[in-house]
Amino acid sequence: MDMDKKQLEILSNEVKHSIEELPIVTPSLYRSIFEQYAKENNLEIEDEHSLSEDVVKQQCVKLTHLQDQTYKNANSLSDNTSKAIDAIQNKDETSLMQILKETQKLRQEVEGLRASLYRDELTHALNRKWLRDKCLYEGSNSFSQGGVLAIIDLNYFKEINDTHGHIIGDKVLIFILNELKKVGYPVIRYGGDEFIILFKDSITIAKANEALTKLRESIIKKKLKAHNGATFTVSFSFGVTAFKEEDSLDETIEEADKHMYEDKIEIKKRVTGI
Repeated sequence: MDMDKKQLEILSNEVKHSIEELPIVTPSLYRSIFEQYAKENNLEIEDEHSLSEDVVKQQCVKLTHLQDQTYKNANSLSDNTSKAIDAIQNKDETSLMQILKETQKLRQEVEGLRASLYRDELTHALNRKWLRDKCLYEGSNSFSQGGVLAIIDLNYFKEINDTHGHIIGDKVLIFILNELKKVGYPVIRYGGDEFIILFKDSITIAKANEALTKLRESIIKKKLKAHNGATFTVSFSFGVTAFKEEDSLDETIEEADKHMYEDKIEIKKRVTGI
């Protein structure tokens, strides 16, 4: 089967997730891992040059849009500042009110632009950039405050994609995100089918485990429908660990991963497929 852009994106996410723990990734190593994943999914890399060109073009369009919007907003802010100074000097209250309205509108546009940088395109979950910018000390890999981290990994997600197709797989990711948001804390899409929830430090590990167990049991009972009318179930495994200010993000995730894999072994004894 030839590979389209959507399959390329999904496959790329799987590969990126698999190489995260590798200290060094060379181009040839990346390619060999990519080709192995493609082979396992019965996908053929056809017209790679054109696909790559399209991806680059799309990213360039996004960057150009962000650049244009930033330039426009910076100019508007500069103009409003000059107008405000003149209005204050002339004690022109009417002009000041107009400038205030324009500045409030500009602020909304800037907030919207900033929010788009922190969202995963598919699910609209928070992304890794948000995690690093908002939760770590600047330029470091250390948390700026303590809390409890849960890592969530879908069970049998490859089976869902293989059985019902990647479009249904995407819808499952969106469904799982919306379910995880019910916990009431920030949800980050960390990898292909992997999410992170950050609880406040006032939440104990036991309480976080309880909340996620209750949510999982609720999800397991639900029947999802594919395009052909077939129904299936989804489930996830999770691991929870506490972290302190200045603790390493990587080490915290590694610790949560250990608990998640232990949980996966146990849950798969009960939930044997989709």
